[in-house]
Amino acid sequence: MGNVRTRALDEFATHKAERFFVEKRPVSEYFGQNVFDREKMRRYLSAEAYQAVVDAVEKGEKIDRNIADQIASGMKSWAVQMGATHYTHWFHPLTDATAEKHESFLDPMKGGGVFENFKGSTLIQQEPDASSFPNGGLRNTFEARGYTAWDPGSPAFIIDQTLCIPTVFVAYTGESLDQKTPHLKSIQAVDRAATAICRMFDKNVQRVIPMLGIEQEYFLVDEAFYRARPDLMLCNRTLIGHTAAKDQQLEDHYFGAIPSRVMCFMKDFETEAYKLGVQLKTRHNEVAPNQFEYAPVYGEANLSADQNLMMMILMKKIAKKHRLKVIFHEKPFAGVNGSGKHCNWSLVTNTGVNLLSPGRTPRTNLQFLSFFVSVIRGVYEHHHLLMSSVVSLSNMYRLGGNEAPPAVMSIFVGATLTHLLESIEKLTSENLTSISDKEVKVRSKLHIVNQIPEILPDNTDRNRTSPFAFTGNRFEFRAVGSSCNVASSLFILNGVVAQQLVRFKKMVDENMEAGMSQDKAMMKVIRQFIVESKNILFEGNGYSAQWQQEAARRGLKGISSVPEAFDEYISPGSLKMFQEQEILTRREAEARHEVLNETYVKKLQIEARVLGDLTTNHVIPTALSFQNTIINNVKGIKELFPEEYKEMCSTQLNLIRKISGYVNRLHQDVHDMVEARKVANKIEDIGEKAAEYYKNIFPYMEKIRTIADKLEMVIDDELWPLPKYRELLFFR
Repeated sequence: MGNVRTRALDEFATHKAERFFVEKRPVSEYFGQNVFDREKMRRYLSAEAYQAVVDAVEKGEKIDRNIADQIASGMKSWAVQMGATHYTHWFHPLTDATAEKHESFLDPMKGGGVFENFKGSTLIQQEPDASSFPNGGLRNTFEARGYTAWDPGSPAFIIDQTLCIPTVFVAYTGESLDQKTPHLKSIQAVDRAATAICRMFDKNVQRVIPMLGIEQEYFLVDEAFYRARPDLMLCNRTLIGHTAAKDQQLEDHYFGAIPSRVMCFMKDFETEAYKLGVQLKTRHNEVAPNQFEYAPVYGEANLSADQNLMMMILMKKIAKKHRLKVIFHEKPFAGVNGSGKHCNWSLVTNTGVNLLSPGRTPRTNLQFLSFFVSVIRGVYEHHHLLMSSVVSLSNMYRLGGNEAPPAVMSIFVGATLTHLLESIEKLTSENLTSISDKEVKVRSKLHIVNQIPEILPDNTDRNRTSPFAFTGNRFEFRAVGSSCNVASSLFILNGVVAQQLVRFKKMVDENMEAGMSQDKAMMKVIRQFIVESKNILFEGNGYSAQWQQEAARRGLKGISSVPEAFDEYISPGSLKMFQEQEILTRREAEARHEVLNETYVKKLQIEARVLGDLTTNHVIPTALSFQNTIINNVKGIKELFPEEYKEMCSTQLNLIRKISGYVNRLHQDVHDMVEARKVANKIEDIGEKAAEYYKNIFPYMEKIRTIADKLEMVIDDELWPLPKYRELLFFR
């Protein structure tokens, strides 16, 4: 047969696993060679220029434009020596992707010839068209000016002979049009608020840095199969497709031996990642077939977020050379686990203290509890906003599916800390400091059998059903989707924590002014925060129906509608937090609300169109072709056995009727979906249009899929035009 699926199968059969970038040297010899880090700065910059960059990163000081010329010259010299021919301002518009416009280093010389040139003004600032990116009404077509501005906190790097300079992206008015700007502002807000509290314990603390470790899940499929699936190519997920007889039910893929073809891809990807200074630490098979994960070492949140986007770009490039396709969509395949981007988050001082690590002395215990309960209080107050920050069309296919965190926020802290918080809640005003005088027991020992070393268990178990779990010295935000820019959620997490830290400090100061000692004043506020936010704490199974009921009883608001969730960005409480912490203005928040709704509508429009095309031009014609084959079979038998053919052809006749019924239902559902889209598209208000799409178009898609998948199971396998799940999800 000559359909697209058959050709894809033939192409798949000819491919062999092969490494493309064999690096013989130890990683330490080439690590960071493609990034303009501090080691390179010392070699290529003057002492004055180098110190200006360090002061900008560590103290937030602005770089003088005269110094910028020196920095640009040194950066250019290094980049050209490394083979770079172009440079770009690399920024993060409101698309969950990155953007770049490449410019050559070459300038003409008088009398002919060219030379490499890169000015400080070009390093610091460039001007992309702000009206051509999602902006939520902040820019019109006739108001196109926008600016990218260099972020010294994230080192420049080279990919494909292009020097990439991390930047923010703002409008002519200074309003943010990207994910990095509010993320940087939120980091500053946390720094200010946390440092003020830390200095009550240690005057040497000058800075507090949000830290982030990202566990990135992804799928790999053969490129030939990917090209043969219009839904994967245009939507990054399969809109139809019956589940395979075997998928993840035997739980044999998770942590299993990595397939040789995938291992070749991983090794090449890791080699290039090391050259970009990314400290990749972990690789393994995930739960679903053809699903994998990588995780780097913990790092500063700004840099970690940038590096994650770098890796997503790099993975796509490397996969193509292996004739593979990387899929970051949260739910590309029905019936198996989707992919997340687990964000491990904590706060660390410039003196090296992890503020979310339980202490070993009364003072460090008190400091830990101050930050621990402030995080819990912030997540409780803005639990719906935090869950709304991870909501997208693609991630909602994943959340709440007994594989990922439910769409209602809760915090898991483990039995040890739960007991501690409950003990503090029971304290009276007379014994407020008694708990802080005790050491928080971090570890005990588990003795298994004689020849096995003693195991040191952490002070908390892990709860994969919790969207926000404490894992010993950090919180793991598990609900973040695998395709997104993590900054879109982190700036909210940083903001809500900063708001509570400011409140914590203010309340402690008020208690001290009333005559309390510092320790007693802190314990009083800690107890109050526990009482106020204890409804967000949950140690059980977040997948259970009982938890959904219990969450509602506690007043925790879950995500039931994506467009309704977006409204949380412009709720009074959210706007108050954004403005107090100087993260977003009201206008910027309203613009993001519009962009989120607009993106939701556009993606659902694309999915609906592709689904209609698949049904009308692939599924129905294939069904009719197979039906005609059966009809001809019945006619032939009737000619040979005119008296007996009905009895002899009962199976064929039932199948003909079944196919006709399926085809008619498919045709009608697609028609009704198109008509519903016509109605929705006439709505001008983007929020109302998004709600209409969610209510009246989205339900048709599951109905259509159900019937198409039934047809896949009755039609001749050789006729089916699309690669099936058993082919997409398994490597040899």
